Amino acid sequence: MTGICREGPEARRACMAREGRKRLYFIVAMGCQMNVRDSETLAGMLEEMGFSRAGTREDADLILYLTCCVRENAENKALGNVIWLKELKKIKPDLVICVGGCMMQVQGVAESLIARYPFIALIFGTHNLHRFPELLCRVLEEKRPVAEILDGDGDIVEGLPVKRGSAHSAFVNVMYGCDNFCSYCIVPYVRGRERSRSPEEILREVRGLVEGGTQEVVLLGQNVNSYGGGGNAFAALLRSVHETGIRRIRFMTSHPKDLSAELIACYGDLPNLAGHLHLPVQAGSDRVLAAMNRRYTREHYLKLVEKLRGVRPDVGLTTDIIVGFPGETRQDFRETLSLVREVGYDAAFTFIYSPRAGTGAYGLPDPVSMEEKTEWIEELIALQREITGRVLKAQIGSCQEVLADAPSARDPGWLGGKTGRGLMVNFPGAPDMIGRFVQVDIGSAGRNTLRGKVREEG
Repeated sequence: MTGICREGPEARRACMAREGRKRLYFIVAMGCQMNVRDSETLAGMLEEMGFSRAGTREDADLILYLTCCVRENAENKALGNVIWLKELKKIKPDLVICVGGCMMQVQGVAESLIARYPFIALIFGTHNLHRFPELLCRVLEEKRPVAEILDGDGDIVEGLPVKRGSAHSAFVNVMYGCDNFCSYCIVPYVRGRERSRSPEEILREVRGLVEGGTQEVVLLGQNVNSYGGGGNAFAALLRSVHETGIRRIRFMTSHPKDLSAELIACYGDLPNLAGHLHLPVQAGSDRVLAAMNRRYTREHYLKLVEKLRGVRPDVGLTTDIIVGFPGETRQDFRETLSLVREVGYDAAFTFIYSPRAGTGAYGLPDPVSMEEKTEWIEELIALQREITGRVLKAQIGSCQEVLADAPSARDPGWLGGKTGRGLMVNFPGAPDMIGRFVQVDIGSAGRNTLRGKVREEG
């Protein structure tokens, strides 16, 4: 291992200076918000080394893919991109290709990629992200591929550089890993067991963001409710974050079994806590929930919803639902449909069960055909579309506080942003509104978004 990259940012910049020219990077983050946040750290590391962001993959001298392995489609997409890079490498032989993320932590995947795609320069996992500059310097200096995948749970490394994707909304990790071991889920095996950042480090980061003009923070963890070992620790953290003066607080993702009474109380006590909660239910049948190892019942989940709406009646709920879990019957699926009707989610992210090797459910008997599962999910999507339509139409005539986020991709001269409830709103607006909270009168509703006009001040 070369010594130069252990000497800090100055030595790493010297490593790049010997390359003789400015280099451009392009990062593709697949999957969850944790990968997006990791990509911001990797971008910070690359810029500290002297790289600059490229406008397109084709312009880049270094392309980095952060992979996801939660579902089979994500793996297939990642491999498809790698094959595409093989062709680009023929055109640009000096292109440096790096692959990291959760998929690399799956047993045997890194070795398979090395054997099948020798043009990949660097392969790394989720537990050694902080070592990326050192590994990249080895690639550049030794002119050979490098692969490093670490077992274990990984360390929490503070003080890493970061290049934020937004000046007004920021992801803040509060914990890493997961201890739940839901029988369908591979996350504990690729992200490790739960590790929580100290409250002091989190608050230091949030205060720095507030001072820099950030309007919204999104606190991230595979299961934020179990931050600090569970109990009331996360609720206490939320209250401390609220005291920093940040204008809007969001968090994800929550596990229903750990949603404490104190955390629910925060929705009534903290005005800057966004009126939205992503609360994955996964299924509406107790039999399926038990097989999934979710450790709550349908009744418990519905009581949580009742308590939330008791302290904040307009709270918006979103969820994840898996259709076609091994052994699920049509009756089980009907129970999921009835739960969706009863809760009335703003939106639901729906998936057909994807078997993951190494998880508890892998290899279970699964007599339901893919054709039937497809029919089920289409029925679920149609139901949720109907409910979402009702939720959106109910907003017409109201005035909503919206954080203007970006220009509309479809309507020139319009901006897009979200309400505290997490509903997307499009409205006419000037670019200088981006990053500001504006009051928008809602005039109409589409299938997934609202449209309105900014209320005149005074």
